[in-house]
Amino acid sequence: MAEIRVDVRGETCPVPLVETRKALRRAQPGDVLVIAGTHPASKKEIPMAAEALDLELIGVEGADSDWTIRIRR
Repeated sequence: MAEIRVDVRGETCPVPLVETRKALRRAQPGDVLVIAGTHPASKKEIPMAAEALDLELIGVEGADSDWTIRIRR
């Protein structure tokens, strides 16, 4: 099990979601993605995408302008 970091701070839609999906394709089952971002809409979109893909949302932390999302593949 690995931890994969995705740093999309300073990026706006759709880049954070696109980069998250790229990382998910590389991830193995059980790997944890740690996504760090600053775009408020992406803080909502990425967890919704994880749910749609039936992935485990471990947590969402931080303010809308500086957040971290953890997802287990």
